[in-house]
Amino acid sequence: MAYVISEDCTACGTCIDECPVEAISPGSIYKIDPDICTDCGSCADVCPVEAIHPE
Repeated sequence: MAYVISEDCTACGTCIDECPVEAISPGSIYKIDPDICTDCGSCADVCPVEAIHPE
């Protein structure tokens, strides 16, 4: 089960450096590639607006 980023994302970039498998891509709302995501939760732990949740 991959993590997803909600519309609450502020595109701050905090999560992208935390992903050990580089599954997160930038944009106005960041996106997580579910085929690459290993469900580690590192991104969710550092998100300042709590926009990242398990799918």
